[in-house]
Amino acid sequence: MNDSSTGTQGAEKAVFTARSGRLAALPRLLSLDQRGELPSAHVKLVATAVGRSERAVWRWIAKARATGHVDAASRTRFSVTPELRRLLVLWGGNASAVHRELQQRALDDPRLPAAPSLSTIHRALRRDLTPGERAGLAKGEAARRAFDVFGQRPPTHRNAAWEGDHKCVPVRVLLEDQLVQPWVTWFIDCHTKVITGVAVTPHAPSADAVLAALRMALDRAEPFGPAGGLPGLIRVDRGKEFLCPTVASALGAFAVPVVDLPAYSPHLKGTIEALNGAVEDMLFVSMPRYVHRQTLTGGRTADPDEPALSFEAFVELLLKWAHWWNTEHQPRALGGRTPMQAWSGDPTPLHDVTAEQLAHFGLEDDGRTRTITTQGVQWRNRHYIAPWMVGQAGVRVAVRHLPHHDLTIEVFGLDGVRLGSAILAEAASEEQVSKVRKARTAKARRLRADMKAAARLRRERFEAVTTATPPERLGALTEAEAEAELAALDATGPRRADPGYIPHQPVPDGWARPVTPAADEPGNDPSEENV
Repeated sequence: MNDSSTGTQGAEKAVFTARSGRLAALPRLLSLDQRGELPSAHVKLVATAVGRSERAVWRWIAKARATGHVDAASRTRFSVTPELRRLLVLWGGNASAVHRELQQRALDDPRLPAAPSLSTIHRALRRDLTPGERAGLAKGEAARRAFDVFGQRPPTHRNAAWEGDHKCVPVRVLLEDQLVQPWVTWFIDCHTKVITGVAVTPHAPSADAVLAALRMALDRAEPFGPAGGLPGLIRVDRGKEFLCPTVASALGAFAVPVVDLPAYSPHLKGTIEALNGAVEDMLFVSMPRYVHRQTLTGGRTADPDEPALSFEAFVELLLKWAHWWNTEHQPRALGGRTPMQAWSGDPTPLHDVTAEQLAHFGLEDDGRTRTITTQGVQWRNRHYIAPWMVGQAGVRVAVRHLPHHDLTIEVFGLDGVRLGSAILAEAASEEQVSKVRKARTAKARRLRADMKAAARLRRERFEAVTTATPPERLGALTEAEAEAELAALDATGPRRADPGYIPHQPVPDGWARPVTPAADEPGNDPSEENV
Protein backbone atom coordinates (compact mmCIF):
# COMPACT_ATOMS: atom_id res chain seq x y z
CA MET A 1 0.00 0.00 0.00
CA ASN A 2 1.41 3.42 -0.94
CA ASP A 3 1.89 6.38 1.40
CA SER A 4 -1.01 8.42 -0.04
CA SER A 5 -3.56 5.68 0.53
CA THR A 6 -2.19 5.11 4.03
CA GLY A 7 -2.51 8.83 4.81
CA THR A 8 -6.07 8.95 3.47
CA GLN A 9 -7.10 5.99 5.58
CA GLY A 10 -5.48 7.59 8.64
CA ALA A 11 -7.38 10.83 8.10
CA GLU A 12 -10.67 8.99 7.66
CA LYS A 13 -9.96 7.01 10.83
CA ALA A 14 -9.27 10.23 12.77
CA VAL A 15 -12.52 11.83 11.59
CA PHE A 16 -14.48 8.72 12.55
CA THR A 17 -12.84 8.61 16.02
CA ALA A 18 -13.56 12.29 16.66
CA ARG A 19 -17.21 12.03 15.59
CA SER A 20 -17.90 8.89 17.56
CA GLY A 21 -16.11 10.38 20.62
CA ARG A 22 -18.18 13.55 20.33
CA LEU A 23 -21.44 11.59 20.23
CA ALA A 24 -20.37 9.51 23.23
CA ALA A 25 -18.88 12.28 25.45
CA LEU A 26 -21.15 15.30 24.92
CA PRO A 27 -24.25 13.93 26.71
CA ARG A 28 -22.09 13.28 29.80
CA LEU A 29 -20.40 16.68 29.61
CA LEU A 30 -23.73 18.50 29.14
CA SER A 31 -25.19 16.68 32.13
CA LEU A 32 -22.27 17.77 34.32
CA ASP A 33 -22.48 21.32 32.91
CA GLN A 34 -26.18 21.66 33.77
CA ARG A 35 -25.45 20.66 37.36
CA GLY A 36 -22.46 23.03 37.53
CA GLU A 37 -20.07 20.13 38.02
CA LEU A 38 -18.03 20.37 34.80
CA PRO A 39 -14.35 20.69 35.71
CA SER A 40 -11.74 21.34 33.07
CA ALA A 41 -10.11 18.01 33.98
CA HIS A 42 -13.08 16.18 32.38
CA VAL A 43 -12.77 18.30 29.24
CA LYS A 44 -9.07 17.55 29.03
CA LEU A 45 -9.74 13.82 29.49
CA VAL A 46 -12.26 13.80 26.60
CA ALA A 47 -9.93 15.83 24.36
CA THR A 48 -7.12 13.34 24.90
CA ALA A 49 -9.40 10.35 24.24
CA VAL A 50 -10.80 11.66 20.92
CA GLY A 51 -7.56 13.23 19.69
CA ARG A 52 -8.77 16.85 19.71
CA SER A 53 -7.70 19.99 21.57
CA GLU A 54 -9.41 21.19 24.74
CA ARG A 55 -10.54 24.30 22.89
CA ALA A 56 -12.33 22.14 20.32
CA VAL A 57 -14.15 20.23 23.05
CA TRP A 58 -15.21 23.51 24.73
CA ARG A 59 -16.60 24.66 21.34
CA TRP A 60 -18.63 21.43 21.15
CA ILE A 61 -20.05 22.14 24.58
CA ALA A 62 -20.92 25.73 23.71
CA LYS A 63 -22.68 24.71 20.49
CA ALA A 64 -24.57 21.96 22.30
CA ARG A 65 -25.73 24.48 24.93
CA ALA A 66 -27.09 26.75 22.19
CA THR A 67 -28.71 24.16 19.88
CA GLY A 68 -29.45 21.26 22.19
CA HIS A 69 -27.84 18.84 19.65
CA VAL A 70 -24.75 16.83 20.46
CA ASP A 71 -23.81 16.14 16.82
CA ALA A 72 -22.36 18.63 14.37
CA ALA A 73 -24.88 20.44 12.22
CA SER A 74 -25.29 18.72 8.87
CA ARG A 75 -24.41 20.76 5.83
CA THR A 76 -26.39 20.83 2.63
CA ARG A 77 -24.49 18.71 0.19
CA PHE A 78 -24.91 17.12 -3.22
CA SER A 79 -26.35 13.60 -3.05
CA VAL A 80 -27.10 10.83 -5.52
CA THR A 81 -30.62 11.17 -6.92
CA PRO A 82 -32.68 8.67 -8.98
CA GLU A 83 -31.92 10.76 -12.07
CA LEU A 84 -28.19 10.47 -11.36
CA ARG A 85 -28.55 6.70 -10.99
CA ARG A 86 -30.25 6.50 -14.38
CA LEU A 87 -27.46 8.55 -15.96
CA LEU A 88 -24.88 6.20 -14.42
CA VAL A 89 -26.65 3.27 -16.05
CA LEU A 90 -26.83 5.15 -19.36
CA TRP A 91 -23.09 5.91 -19.35
CA GLY A 92 -21.96 2.58 -17.93
CA GLY A 93 -20.89 3.97 -14.57
CA ASN A 94 -18.64 6.65 -16.12
CA ALA A 95 -18.81 9.61 -13.70
CA SER A 96 -16.98 11.91 -16.15
CA ALA A 97 -19.60 11.25 -18.83
CA VAL A 98 -22.37 11.93 -16.31
CA HIS A 99 -20.67 15.21 -15.39
CA ARG A 100 -20.53 16.27 -19.04
CA GLU A 101 -24.21 15.37 -19.44
CA LEU A 102 -25.20 17.53 -16.46
CA GLN A 103 -23.11 20.44 -17.77
CA GLN A 104 -24.75 20.20 -21.20
CA ARG A 105 -28.22 20.13 -19.66
CA ALA A 106 -27.44 23.23 -17.61
CA LEU A 107 -26.27 25.04 -20.77
CA ASP A 108 -29.34 24.00 -22.76
CA ASP A 109 -31.81 24.98 -20.04
CA PRO A 110 -30.87 28.04 -17.90
CA ARG A 111 -33.65 27.19 -15.44
CA LEU A 112 -31.72 24.12 -14.27
CA PRO A 113 -29.17 24.50 -11.47
CA ALA A 114 -25.48 24.56 -12.30
CA ALA A 115 -23.81 21.18 -12.62
CA PRO A 116 -21.71 20.08 -9.63
CA SER A 117 -18.00 19.57 -10.06
CA LEU A 118 -16.61 16.18 -10.99
CA SER A 119 -14.98 15.78 -7.57
CA THR A 120 -18.33 16.50 -5.91
CA ILE A 121 -19.96 13.75 -7.98
CA HIS A 122 -17.20 11.32 -7.05
CA ARG A 123 -17.61 12.11 -3.33
CA ALA A 124 -21.37 11.64 -3.56
CA LEU A 125 -20.97 8.30 -5.33
CA ARG A 126 -18.54 7.05 -2.68
CA ARG A 127 -20.71 8.33 0.17
CA ASP A 128 -24.23 7.43 -1.01
CA LEU A 129 -23.64 4.22 -3.00
CA THR A 130 -22.19 0.94 -1.82
CA PRO A 131 -19.45 -0.73 -3.89
CA GLY A 132 -22.02 -3.28 -5.02
CA GLU A 133 -24.42 -0.58 -6.20
CA ARG A 134 -21.65 1.20 -8.12
CA ALA A 135 -20.64 -2.06 -9.80
CA GLY A 136 -24.27 -2.93 -10.62
CA LEU A 137 -25.01 0.48 -12.16
CA ALA A 138 -21.87 0.11 -14.29
CA LYS A 139 -21.93 -3.55 -15.33
CA GLY A 140 -25.22 -5.11 -14.25
CA GLU A 141 -26.58 -7.64 -11.78
CA ALA A 142 -23.76 -10.16 -12.05
CA ALA A 143 -21.22 -7.50 -11.08
CA ARG A 144 -23.40 -6.35 -8.17
CA ARG A 145 -23.68 -9.89 -6.80
CA ALA A 146 -19.91 -10.11 -6.52
CA PHE A 147 -20.13 -7.69 -3.57
CA ASP A 148 -22.93 -9.53 -1.76
CA VAL A 149 -22.44 -11.43 1.47
CA PHE A 150 -23.59 -15.06 1.59
CA GLY A 151 -23.90 -17.20 4.66
CA GLN A 152 -22.85 -20.81 4.91
CA ARG A 153 -25.10 -23.69 5.78
CA PRO A 154 -24.32 -25.25 9.15
CA PRO A 155 -22.14 -28.38 9.06
CA THR A 156 -24.08 -31.63 8.92
CA HIS A 157 -22.83 -35.11 8.04
CA ARG A 158 -22.05 -37.25 5.02
CA ASN A 159 -24.96 -37.92 2.66
CA ALA A 160 -27.09 -35.28 4.39
CA ALA A 161 -27.32 -33.40 1.09
CA TRP A 162 -25.94 -33.72 -2.43
CA GLU A 163 -25.79 -31.11 -5.15
CA GLY A 164 -25.96 -31.86 -8.87
CA ASP A 165 -25.25 -29.79 -11.93
CA HIS A 166 -24.29 -29.80 -15.62
CA LYS A 167 -21.15 -28.05 -16.85
CA CYS A 168 -20.35 -27.31 -20.47
CA VAL A 169 -16.66 -28.12 -20.80
CA PRO A 170 -14.72 -25.21 -22.39
CA VAL A 171 -12.55 -27.64 -24.38
CA ARG A 172 -13.12 -28.85 -27.93
CA VAL A 173 -12.49 -32.58 -28.35
CA LEU A 174 -12.54 -34.81 -31.41
CA LEU A 175 -15.52 -37.13 -31.95
CA GLU A 176 -15.87 -38.91 -35.30
CA ASP A 177 -13.89 -36.28 -37.23
CA GLN A 178 -15.81 -33.39 -35.61
CA LEU A 179 -14.89 -31.00 -32.83
CA VAL A 180 -17.46 -30.92 -30.03
CA GLN A 181 -17.67 -29.47 -26.53
CA PRO A 182 -18.59 -32.19 -24.03
CA TRP A 183 -20.86 -31.77 -21.01
CA VAL A 184 -20.20 -33.13 -17.53
CA THR A 185 -23.04 -34.16 -15.22
CA TRP A 186 -21.96 -34.89 -11.67
CA PHE A 187 -22.95 -35.00 -8.02
CA ILE A 188 -21.00 -34.03 -4.91
CA ASP A 189 -21.57 -34.59 -1.19
CA CYS A 190 -21.90 -31.16 0.44
CA HIS A 191 -20.32 -32.10 3.79
CA THR A 192 -17.27 -34.12 2.75
CA LYS A 193 -16.79 -32.58 -0.75
CA VAL A 194 -16.44 -36.06 -2.27
CA ILE A 195 -17.52 -36.57 -5.90
CA THR A 196 -20.03 -39.44 -5.90
CA GLY A 197 -20.92 -39.81 -9.59
CA VAL A 198 -19.90 -38.50 -13.03
CA ALA A 199 -21.38 -38.86 -16.51
CA VAL A 200 -20.00 -37.28 -19.71
CA THR A 201 -21.89 -36.66 -22.96
CA PRO A 202 -20.53 -35.17 -26.21
CA HIS A 203 -23.65 -33.01 -26.49
CA ALA A 204 -26.12 -31.21 -24.24
CA PRO A 205 -27.18 -33.72 -21.57
CA SER A 206 -30.62 -35.21 -21.12
CA ALA A 207 -32.29 -37.34 -18.47
CA ASP A 208 -30.14 -40.37 -19.32
CA ALA A 209 -26.97 -38.48 -18.27
CA VAL A 210 -28.56 -37.61 -14.92
CA LEU A 211 -29.63 -41.20 -14.38
CA ALA A 212 -26.21 -42.56 -15.35
CA ALA A 213 -24.43 -40.25 -12.88
CA LEU A 214 -26.99 -41.03 -10.17
CA ARG A 215 -26.68 -44.76 -10.70
CA MET A 216 -22.91 -44.43 -10.23
CA ALA A 217 -23.41 -42.27 -7.14
CA LEU A 218 -25.90 -44.62 -5.49
CA ASP A 219 -23.72 -47.66 -6.10
CA ARG A 220 -20.80 -47.67 -3.63
CA ALA A 221 -18.54 -49.61 -5.99
CA GLU A 222 -15.56 -48.31 -7.95
CA PRO A 223 -14.51 -45.86 -9.28
CA PHE A 224 -15.98 -43.59 -6.56
CA GLY A 225 -16.58 -46.15 -3.81
CA PRO A 226 -16.84 -46.55 -0.93
CA ALA A 227 -18.59 -43.16 -1.12
CA GLY A 228 -22.20 -43.26 -2.16
CA GLY A 229 -25.49 -44.62 -0.90
CA LEU A 230 -28.78 -42.80 -0.50
CA PRO A 231 -28.60 -39.05 0.26
CA GLY A 232 -31.03 -37.17 2.44
CA LEU A 233 -31.85 -34.79 -0.41
CA ILE A 234 -30.46 -33.51 -3.72
CA ARG A 235 -30.33 -29.82 -4.64
CA VAL A 236 -30.55 -28.78 -8.31
CA ASP A 237 -31.21 -25.46 -10.07
CA ARG A 238 -34.32 -25.93 -12.22
CA GLY A 239 -32.56 -28.04 -14.84
CA LYS A 240 -35.28 -29.72 -16.88
CA GLU A 241 -33.21 -32.91 -17.05
CA PHE A 242 -33.06 -33.10 -13.25
CA LEU A 243 -36.77 -32.36 -12.84
CA CYS A 244 -38.15 -34.68 -15.52
CA PRO A 245 -40.71 -37.29 -14.37
CA THR A 246 -38.27 -40.17 -14.91
CA VAL A 247 -35.65 -38.76 -12.51
CA ALA A 248 -38.29 -37.64 -10.00
CA SER A 249 -39.95 -41.07 -9.93
CA ALA A 250 -36.59 -42.88 -9.74
CA LEU A 251 -35.50 -40.87 -6.68
CA GLY A 252 -39.01 -40.82 -5.26
CA ALA A 253 -38.96 -44.61 -5.10
CA PHE A 254 -36.10 -44.26 -2.60
CA ALA A 255 -37.84 -41.39 -0.71
CA VAL A 256 -35.10 -38.94 -1.78
CA PRO A 257 -36.56 -35.43 -2.36
CA VAL A 258 -35.21 -33.20 -5.13
CA VAL A 259 -34.98 -29.57 -3.98
CA ASP A 260 -35.67 -27.23 -6.88
CA LEU A 261 -33.67 -24.06 -6.25
CA PRO A 262 -34.62 -20.70 -7.81
CA ALA A 263 -33.15 -19.97 -11.21
CA TYR A 264 -29.92 -17.93 -11.46
CA SER A 265 -29.04 -18.55 -7.80
CA PRO A 266 -25.64 -20.26 -7.87
CA HIS A 267 -24.94 -19.20 -4.27
CA LEU A 268 -27.63 -21.61 -3.09
CA LYS A 269 -25.57 -24.57 -4.34
CA GLY A 270 -22.10 -23.28 -3.67
CA THR A 271 -20.45 -26.70 -3.28
CA ILE A 272 -21.10 -27.86 -6.84
CA GLU A 273 -20.38 -24.36 -8.23
CA ALA A 274 -17.01 -24.40 -6.46
CA LEU A 275 -16.32 -27.80 -8.04
CA ASN A 276 -17.21 -26.43 -11.49
CA GLY A 277 -14.74 -23.59 -11.02
CA ALA A 278 -12.03 -25.86 -9.59
CA VAL A 279 -12.08 -28.35 -12.46
CA GLU A 280 -11.68 -25.52 -14.99
CA ASP A 281 -8.79 -23.90 -13.12
CA MET A 282 -7.04 -27.18 -12.29
CA LEU A 283 -7.67 -29.32 -15.40
CA PHE A 284 -9.47 -27.79 -18.37
CA VAL A 285 -7.19 -24.75 -18.66
CA SER A 286 -4.21 -27.02 -19.42
CA MET A 287 -5.95 -29.08 -22.11
CA PRO A 288 -5.45 -28.51 -25.83
CA ARG A 289 -8.21 -26.57 -27.60
CA TYR A 290 -9.24 -24.75 -24.42
CA VAL A 291 -11.72 -22.16 -25.67
CA HIS A 292 -10.66 -19.43 -23.20
CA ARG A 293 -7.00 -19.62 -24.17
CA GLN A 294 -5.01 -16.38 -24.33
CA THR A 295 -5.16 -14.89 -27.82
CA LEU A 296 -2.86 -12.85 -30.03
CA THR A 297 -3.69 -9.70 -31.93
CA GLY A 298 -6.80 -10.29 -33.99
CA GLY A 299 -8.18 -12.95 -31.65
CA ARG A 300 -6.03 -15.80 -32.98
CA THR A 301 -4.49 -18.35 -30.65
CA ALA A 302 -0.78 -19.02 -30.64
CA ASP A 303 -1.34 -22.47 -32.18
CA PRO A 304 -4.62 -22.59 -34.15
CA ASP A 305 -3.76 -26.06 -35.51
CA GLU A 306 -3.23 -27.57 -32.08
CA PRO A 307 -4.26 -31.26 -32.13
CA ALA A 308 -7.40 -31.95 -30.11
CA LEU A 309 -7.94 -34.71 -27.58
CA SER A 310 -10.18 -37.56 -28.57
CA PHE A 311 -13.42 -37.89 -26.64
CA GLU A 312 -12.20 -41.10 -25.01
CA ALA A 313 -8.93 -39.47 -23.90
CA PHE A 314 -10.83 -36.53 -22.43
CA VAL A 315 -13.12 -38.80 -20.40
CA GLU A 316 -10.10 -40.73 -19.11
CA LEU A 317 -8.37 -37.52 -17.97
CA LEU A 318 -11.54 -36.24 -16.31
CA LEU A 319 -12.08 -39.47 -14.35
CA LYS A 320 -8.44 -39.44 -13.25
CA TRP A 321 -8.86 -35.88 -12.01
CA ALA A 322 -12.04 -36.83 -10.11
CA HIS A 323 -10.13 -39.69 -8.45
CA TRP A 324 -7.32 -37.25 -7.54
CA TRP A 325 -9.86 -34.82 -6.11
CA ASN A 326 -11.37 -37.53 -3.89
CA THR A 327 -8.17 -39.19 -2.71
CA GLU A 328 -5.33 -36.62 -2.85
CA HIS A 329 -6.70 -33.08 -2.93
CA GLN A 330 -7.08 -31.37 0.45
CA PRO A 331 -9.75 -28.65 0.37
CA ARG A 332 -9.25 -25.89 2.90
CA ALA A 333 -12.66 -26.53 4.47
CA LEU A 334 -11.66 -30.09 5.42
CA GLY A 335 -8.69 -29.07 7.57
CA GLY A 336 -5.94 -31.00 5.82
CA ARG A 337 -8.00 -34.08 4.99
CA THR A 338 -8.95 -35.41 1.57
CA PRO A 339 -12.65 -35.77 0.73
CA MET A 340 -12.39 -39.56 0.97
CA GLN A 341 -10.69 -39.31 4.37
CA ALA A 342 -13.46 -37.00 5.55
CA TRP A 343 -16.00 -39.49 4.26
CA SER A 344 -14.37 -42.47 5.92
CA GLY A 345 -13.95 -40.61 9.21
CA ASP A 346 -17.66 -39.72 9.44
CA PRO A 347 -19.51 -42.25 11.66
CA THR A 348 -22.96 -41.43 10.22
CA PRO A 349 -24.77 -44.65 9.19
CA LEU A 350 -25.25 -45.22 5.46
CA HIS A 351 -28.28 -46.43 3.54
CA ASP A 352 -27.15 -48.69 0.70
CA VAL A 353 -29.04 -49.56 -2.48
CA THR A 354 -29.15 -53.24 -3.41
CA ALA A 355 -28.23 -54.53 -6.86
CA GLU A 356 -31.85 -55.55 -7.41
CA GLN A 357 -33.03 -52.02 -6.66
CA LEU A 358 -30.40 -50.52 -8.97
CA ALA A 359 -31.62 -52.79 -11.76
CA HIS A 360 -34.96 -50.96 -11.61
CA PHE A 361 -33.46 -47.49 -11.15
CA GLY A 362 -34.27 -44.87 -13.77
CA LEU A 363 -35.99 -47.24 -16.20
CA GLU A 364 -39.13 -46.26 -18.12
CA ASP A 365 -42.04 -48.63 -18.68
CA ASP A 366 -44.96 -48.21 -21.11
CA GLY A 367 -47.15 -50.51 -18.99
CA ARG A 368 -47.59 -53.20 -21.68
CA THR A 369 -46.75 -56.89 -21.47
CA ARG A 370 -44.99 -58.79 -24.24
CA THR A 371 -44.28 -62.39 -25.13
CA ILE A 372 -40.89 -63.92 -25.86
CA THR A 373 -40.99 -65.51 -29.31
CA THR A 374 -38.45 -67.39 -31.37
CA GLN A 375 -37.33 -63.97 -32.66
CA GLY A 376 -36.90 -62.53 -29.17
CA VAL A 377 -38.90 -59.70 -27.58
CA GLN A 378 -40.57 -57.16 -29.85
CA TRP A 379 -40.42 -53.55 -28.67
CA ARG A 380 -41.13 -50.52 -30.86
CA ASN A 381 -41.50 -52.80 -33.88
CA ARG A 382 -37.97 -54.16 -33.44
CA HIS A 383 -36.74 -57.44 -31.98
CA TYR A 384 -34.30 -57.79 -29.08
CA ILE A 385 -32.50 -61.00 -28.26
CA ALA A 386 -30.26 -62.34 -25.50
CA PRO A 387 -28.65 -65.71 -24.72
CA TRP A 388 -30.78 -66.16 -21.60
CA MET A 389 -33.92 -66.21 -23.81
CA VAL A 390 -33.10 -69.71 -25.09
CA GLY A 391 -35.96 -71.98 -24.09
CA GLN A 392 -38.10 -69.05 -22.88
CA ALA A 393 -40.42 -68.73 -25.91
CA GLY A 394 -43.99 -68.14 -24.83
CA VAL A 395 -43.11 -66.47 -21.50
CA ARG A 396 -44.88 -63.13 -20.92
CA VAL A 397 -42.57 -60.33 -19.77
CA ALA A 398 -42.40 -56.57 -19.18
CA VAL A 399 -39.85 -54.33 -20.93
CA ARG A 400 -38.15 -51.32 -19.35
CA HIS A 401 -35.46 -49.06 -20.79
CA LEU A 402 -33.30 -46.03 -20.10
CA PRO A 403 -34.50 -42.77 -21.70
CA HIS A 404 -33.05 -42.18 -25.19
CA HIS A 405 -31.35 -45.61 -25.19
CA ASP A 406 -32.85 -48.12 -27.60
CA LEU A 407 -29.87 -50.39 -28.28
CA THR A 408 -30.52 -52.44 -25.14
CA ILE A 409 -33.55 -53.05 -22.95
CA GLU A 410 -34.13 -54.62 -19.55
CA VAL A 411 -36.59 -57.53 -19.39
CA PHE A 412 -38.55 -58.38 -16.26
CA GLY A 413 -40.95 -61.14 -15.39
CA LEU A 414 -44.52 -60.24 -14.52
CA ASP A 415 -43.63 -60.87 -10.87
CA GLY A 416 -41.07 -58.01 -11.03
CA VAL A 417 -37.97 -60.22 -11.10
CA ARG A 418 -35.31 -59.04 -13.55
CA LEU A 419 -34.62 -61.68 -16.19
CA GLY A 420 -31.74 -59.89 -17.94
CA SER A 421 -30.73 -57.46 -20.67
CA ALA A 422 -31.48 -57.82 -24.37
CA ILE A 423 -29.79 -56.20 -27.37
CA LEU A 424 -31.24 -55.05 -30.67
CA ALA A 425 -31.07 -57.98 -33.07
CA GLU A 426 -30.72 -55.84 -36.18
CA ALA A 427 -28.08 -53.57 -34.69
CA ALA A 428 -25.89 -52.30 -37.48
CA SER A 429 -22.12 -52.51 -37.33
CA GLU A 430 -20.13 -49.45 -36.32
CA GLU A 431 -18.83 -49.04 -39.85
CA GLN A 432 -22.35 -48.98 -41.27
CA VAL A 433 -23.55 -46.53 -38.65
CA SER A 434 -20.57 -44.28 -39.37
CA LYS A 435 -21.30 -44.29 -43.11
CA VAL A 436 -24.96 -43.43 -42.54
CA ARG A 437 -24.02 -40.60 -40.21
CA LYS A 438 -21.52 -39.21 -42.71
CA ALA A 439 -24.10 -39.40 -45.51
CA ARG A 440 -26.64 -37.54 -43.37
CA THR A 441 -24.02 -34.94 -42.49
CA ALA A 442 -23.14 -34.45 -46.17
CA LYS A 443 -26.82 -33.99 -47.08
CA ALA A 444 -27.25 -31.47 -44.31
CA ARG A 445 -24.15 -29.54 -45.40
CA ARG A 446 -25.32 -29.46 -49.01
CA LEU A 447 -28.76 -28.16 -48.03
CA ARG A 448 -27.16 -25.57 -45.76
CA ALA A 449 -24.92 -24.42 -48.63
CA ASP A 450 -27.94 -24.13 -50.95
CA MET A 451 -29.87 -22.12 -48.38
CA LYS A 452 -26.93 -19.78 -47.83
CA ALA A 453 -26.53 -19.30 -51.61
CA ALA A 454 -30.24 -18.51 -51.92
CA ALA A 455 -29.95 -16.03 -49.07
CA ARG A 456 -27.11 -14.30 -50.89
CA LEU A 457 -29.30 -14.02 -54.00
CA ARG A 458 -32.08 -12.40 -51.98
CA ARG A 459 -29.77 -9.94 -50.28
CA GLU A 460 -29.34 -6.65 -52.06
CA ARG A 461 -26.02 -4.92 -51.54
CA PHE A 462 -25.23 -1.30 -52.25
CA GLU A 463 -22.06 0.56 -52.99
CA ALA A 464 -20.47 2.50 -50.14
CA VAL A 465 -20.74 6.28 -50.54
CA THR A 466 -18.74 9.16 -49.16
CA THR A 467 -21.20 11.94 -50.05
CA ALA A 468 -24.93 12.43 -49.52
CA THR A 469 -26.02 10.66 -52.73
CA PRO A 470 -28.24 7.61 -53.27
CA PRO A 471 -26.09 4.46 -53.29
CA GLU A 472 -25.82 2.30 -56.40
CA ARG A 473 -26.76 -1.39 -56.31
CA LEU A 474 -23.83 -3.73 -56.59
CA GLY A 475 -24.08 -6.35 -59.32
CA ALA A 476 -26.55 -4.30 -61.38
CA LEU A 477 -27.30 -5.47 -64.97
CA THR A 478 -26.05 -3.45 -67.92
CA GLU A 479 -28.43 -2.48 -70.70
CA ALA A 480 -26.85 -5.03 -73.09
CA GLU A 481 -27.11 -7.83 -70.50
CA ALA A 482 -30.76 -7.04 -69.83
CA GLU A 483 -31.65 -7.05 -73.58
CA ALA A 484 -29.83 -10.36 -74.09
CA GLU A 485 -31.70 -12.01 -71.21
CA LEU A 486 -35.08 -10.72 -72.46
CA ALA A 487 -34.32 -11.96 -75.98
CA ALA A 488 -33.53 -15.41 -74.60
CA LEU A 489 -36.86 -15.47 -72.77
CA ASP A 490 -38.78 -14.45 -75.93
CA ALA A 491 -37.06 -17.19 -77.94
CA THR A 492 -38.13 -19.92 -75.58
CA GLY A 493 -41.66 -18.54 -75.39
CA PRO A 494 -43.92 -18.34 -72.42
CA ARG A 495 -44.30 -21.48 -70.40
CA ARG A 496 -47.27 -22.57 -68.36
CA ALA A 497 -46.66 -23.16 -64.69
CA ASP A 498 -48.89 -26.28 -64.79
CA PRO A 499 -46.73 -29.44 -64.59
CA GLY A 500 -49.67 -31.61 -65.73
CA TYR A 501 -50.33 -29.66 -68.93
CA ILE A 502 -50.09 -31.72 -72.19
CA PRO A 503 -49.96 -29.61 -75.42
CA HIS A 504 -52.17 -30.59 -78.40
CA GLN A 505 -50.48 -32.66 -81.13
CA PRO A 506 -51.30 -32.77 -84.92
CA VAL A 507 -54.04 -35.24 -85.95
CA PRO A 508 -52.52 -38.45 -87.45
CA ASP A 509 -53.03 -39.01 -91.19
CA GLY A 510 -54.91 -42.32 -90.74
CA TRP A 511 -57.70 -40.74 -88.69
CA ALA A 512 -61.08 -40.01 -90.42
CA ARG A 513 -62.72 -36.77 -89.52
CA PRO A 514 -66.47 -37.01 -88.64
CA VAL A 515 -68.84 -35.70 -91.34
CA THR A 516 -71.75 -33.47 -90.33
CA PRO A 517 -74.94 -34.36 -92.42
CA ALA A 518 -76.80 -31.58 -94.27
CA ALA A 519 -79.88 -30.11 -92.66
CA ASP A 520 -82.19 -30.94 -95.70
CA GLU A 521 -81.49 -34.68 -95.69
CA PRO A 522 -84.30 -36.86 -94.31
CA GLY A 523 -83.96 -37.79 -90.72
CA ASN A 524 -81.79 -34.84 -89.92
CA ASP A 525 -84.54 -32.41 -88.98
CA PRO A 526 -84.34 -32.00 -85.25
CA SER A 527 -88.06 -31.07 -85.23
CA GLU A 528 -89.15 -34.48 -86.60
CA GLU A 529 -90.16 -37.14 -84.13
CA ASN A 530 -89.74 -40.85 -84.56
CA VAL A 531 -93.06 -42.61 -85.00
